[in-house]
Amino acid sequence: MAATRAYLDYNASAPLLEAARSAVVAALGAANPSSVHAEGRAARRLVEDARRDVAALVNARPAHVVFTSGATEAAVTLLSPDWQMGRGAVRMSRLYVSEADHPCVLNGGRFPAGQVARIGVDRNGIADLAALSDALARNDKTDGLPLVAIHAANNETGVIQPVDRIAEIVKAAGGVLVIDAVQAVGRIPIDMSAGYADYLILSSHKIGGPKGIGAIVAAADLMMPKPLINGGGQEKGHRGGTENLAAIAGFGAAARQALAGLRDVDLVARRRDEIEALVKSLAADAEIFGNGAPRLANTTFFAIPGVKAETAQIAFDLAGVALSAGSACSSGKVGPSHVLKAMGFGDSLGALRVSIGHATGGEDVELFRKALAGIAARRAGAEKAA
Repeated sequence: MAATRAYLDYNASAPLLEAARSAVVAALGAANPSSVHAEGRAARRLVEDARRDVAALVNARPAHVVFTSGATEAAVTLLSPDWQMGRGAVRMSRLYVSEADHPCVLNGGRFPAGQVARIGVDRNGIADLAALSDALARNDKTDGLPLVAIHAANNETGVIQPVDRIAEIVKAAGGVLVIDAVQAVGRIPIDMSAGYADYLILSSHKIGGPKGIGAIVAAADLMMPKPLINGGGQEKGHRGGTENLAAIAGFGAAARQALAGLRDVDLVARRRDEIEALVKSLAADAEIFGNGAPRLANTTFFAIPGVKAETAQIAFDLAGVALSAGSACSSGKVGPSHVLKAMGFGDSLGALRVSIGHATGGEDVELFRKALAGIAARRAGAEKAA
């Protein structure tokens, strides 16, 4: 039977993996992980097993993984002026982010707006390293340490940042580096032991785990931000509240599968290239953004002159294809892409994002082709009538 729907919106949320679903269901009846009886200890084992799986995905120590309700909470926790090293206070004087970052980073977390500096990006979306270096050189160290937060891979374009070079600049300035690895993890290797990141932000549902769970991963446990949520001392006091055990277990299962899936990333890249070839064959003047820089194998972000992104998104949906007109982080609103604006394309250009995964097959691509062919034919008819 031919497929009737194609889901091409993995960067918004990857389909729930069966292994993650099974782990969630199995953990739903578990006891409180903080209880000391046998039932509580069994629940604690589920949490710690998942912590090890999430740590393994980024080659970190399990003790350095802190579970949160998602990437946004992780970002707001880390993007804080107030940190602690043991019992001593550490001050972050200023936050530096890129203009193309996800809103949960771009908004600055707990920093006052006046203490957030935005670094520009080039036409491909790569951060301006010279501007970052200059800004950090001018940072007043007597006020505290500079904190830099940037995405490893962009959620709209898939463009991969040179995080190793960014880390060199940040460390030379005596700063702290937070990497938003939400879109990158499970799609490119992320290795905390390489020393480029001080902290990572992760999200479960981007890799096929349940929604409502994410993590902070630290390179060391010497320094952490003051907690956003105080409570009963869970997560070593870094995040209060009874652990969301079922979601944590699902996250762990998804992390195991994501790590194994890194071996097959070339297959995803070939499918992405097939989709981009279709776009160019049906609309030769289409613009594919960020294709002059390294990109995630699963993401393409394109615009067709004369075709409004929101109109095209509806047409794709009616034709059985689920994709995005940019980020899915604004409660379903479709508007100008701040990423494209930062890249110098202005704020009036609409674009469509196709993001795929290991389960994306030939039937999905064929549905995409048929839908795009219809859109291209209507554009040609409109141009002829004009």
